[in-house]
Amino acid sequence: MSQKYSSLIELLNAWFGGAATTMIGALVGRLMWHTNEVRKMRRKFFGKELLWEMPIAVGMAFIGEALASWLALEQPMATGLIAALAYLGPRGSEVLFIRWLATKVENR
Repeated sequence: MSQKYSSLIELLNAWFGGAATTMIGALVGRLMWHTNEVRKMRRKFFGKELLWEMPIAVGMAFIGEALASWLALEQPMATGLIAALAYLGPRGSEVLFIRWLATKVENR
């Protein structure tokens, strides 16, 4: 049975399911950030810091999934949001949230 998929996210969902696709997105987002740090020579690629990225990726996957649900986003937008939040990490997400909240408070 040949099926056509219109995106990589649909293919990953078919192969692994939605939860695995969410985790893959979060891990890839966090790996992009880690690679950027390696490129800036702030850390080694296979250093102990890489292990600390795993819990951050899982936590950001939970936060991103909740935010995607609240925004009523479907796949692949939800996975993209999760990957972006994982890339930003907790600190970057906090800064983004504070800036968004500040604009809401100013517009009151």
